[in-house]
Order: sequence, then structure tokens, then C-alpha cells
Amino acid sequence: MKLHPTNTRQYQTITAYDESGVEINAQRFEHSLVVLPEHPPASWDVQKFDDLNATHFEFIATFAPDVVILGTGHRQRFIHPKHIAALTAQHKGVECMDNKAACRTYNILMAEGRKVALALVMEGAK
Repeated sequence: MKLHPTNTRQYQTITAYDESGVEINAQRFEHSLVVLPEHPPASWDVQKFDDLNATHFEFIATFAPDVVILGTGHRQRFIHPKHIAALTAQHKGVECMDNKAACRTYNILMAEGRKVALALVMEGAK
């Protein structure tokens, strides 16, 4: 799905997504990654949802986001609370949704000026 351009060009914006990847400012990615408005996309060493553990979320916590949108792949799944303890300890919320919904939600929160992190699990990532 192609998304309409907005006035957020100075930030990392999701410009398109489909079943196999995501475009950030028109640059295509087909692997798991973490996206924040004011930081370049960071590769995230996750091959599938079941691989997630506390270390993956400790990495996200270093960016100190207010909220984390976790894209869980092609379908919505929920993360075990023990894996997000580093974020919970900082009183940061984690919302789980499928990747398509996560991309849309990230763009909305980013456009509102929120310090949001998008963590996308790209199942079958290369």
C-alpha cells in the first residue's frame, strides 16, 4: 500500500508497505528493524516473532521512546511481559499489532510529535 506524502519529510516516515517489506522515506527494507522519527532505521536481529527475547527490547529501551509499536508480522500476536521488562520499568508502553497496522499507527503518532519507536518483525527476513 502506498501512503500519501505529509509534511514530515525531516523524519523517518513509512511511505509504503506490503507483505514482504516496508519503505521508509522511499527506501525499501525487507528485514526486521527499529524505526524512530529522528534516527536512521536500525537493523533488528529478529528472524521471527518466536525469537523475541528481553535483549531485543533492551536495545529498543536505549532509544528512550515514550511508546513502542511492535509489528508482529503478518498477524497480531502478543509479547510475554517478561520480554518487555526493560521498557515497563521505564513506564513505557508496548502495543502489539500486525505490521500493516503498526506502520499506520507509527505514522500517526510520529506526525503528532510523539517519541515513538516502531519495531517490525519481518517474518522470513533475509
